[in-house]
Amino acid sequence: MLNFTPEKVFRFLFYTAIGVTVAMVLWRFSGLLVYLLLSLVLSYILNPVVNRMQANGMHRTLATFLVVLSVLLILIWASTTIIPNIGNQLLRLTAQLNVETVAFIARSIEDYTLQLIPQLPQGYLTDNVNSFFDRFFDLDNVQALFGNIIGVFTNLFTALLILPFTTFFLLKDGSKLRRQILQLVPNKYFETTVNIISQIEMRLGRHFKAVGLQSTLVAFFSWMLLSVAGLNNALSVGVAIGLANTIPYFGPVLGYLLSIVIAIIETGDFSLVLNCILAVMIVQIMDNVIFYPAIFSRSANIHPLYVLLIILIGAELAGLIGMLVAIPLFTVIRVIYNEISWSIQNYYVFKSRQT
Repeated sequence: MLNFTPEKVFRFLFYTAIGVTVAMVLWRFSGLLVYLLLSLVLSYILNPVVNRMQANGMHRTLATFLVVLSVLLILIWASTTIIPNIGNQLLRLTAQLNVETVAFIARSIEDYTLQLIPQLPQGYLTDNVNSFFDRFFDLDNVQALFGNIIGVFTNLFTALLILPFTTFFLLKDGSKLRRQILQLVPNKYFETTVNIISQIEMRLGRHFKAVGLQSTLVAFFSWMLLSVAGLNNALSVGVAIGLANTIPYFGPVLGYLLSIVIAIIETGDFSLVLNCILAVMIVQIMDNVIFYPAIFSRSANIHPLYVLLIILIGAELAGLIGMLVAIPLFTVIRVIYNEISWSIQNYYVFKSRQT
């Protein structure tokens, strides 16, 4: 039988009010929270470099400054060399991507598939494509699209101002901030909390570094092989394939579709489609046979079926963003669950002792 006392009721209401207040504050400042999370990711990736420099005798503040400065210089170099090339290719693709071109591609694909599968209804693809472009090029939709683009550039500018500073202080004073937070934890939960934080930092650090390296390799080799295949916009397509590859299962499919569409846009026919498919296929074979086993050998092992279900749930809840953060979020939840379960079985820290 439950024993409700005024003290227990007050404590429940007090902690509930704190939880609701924290949730409302996080929701109100969700934009800043995203920048903080991105800074945490960067600090996880860069922290081993700073630690190595500090172990070699360099002051941590100087090591942190040099690492952050190096990253900024790399970004500046990329923004003046690689990014303009990608932008020029995207402008050329945008100029070629009009209603007539897309309608021609849809009609060509439809004629080809009708030869293979005559049971398909006539106009199954072209009618839907025409309907989509009629809605897409509506004046209100175009204005909303430009508004979203301006918002993206505004957010990028804000990120360039906030991320370097927050990343610098997280790298420099991360251990101090952790100690200050841990001082708020009751003694009987202290060891469990330390284990949870350490496991989350270790696993997320490995995950993000592995995903970043894998995506970079996929983007580079996609660019090289698509260039050999004869695609003029190989750089922008390769970068897009590398970014899409961060999404398990669905990313490679997006890579194939994107390369096929761009090949048809560039040539007006199917002459480059097979070459592009072979190029992307070779990269995917390299990724599955070489990159993934070598890079993710130390990462958390999750069954492929679970990965698929997690990605689908993330897509259902938050679209593309949900697909990107599904695996890291699941990793955090699993670490917390495992550590608390182990602590309950071994330390009984969450049980009231029987007298």
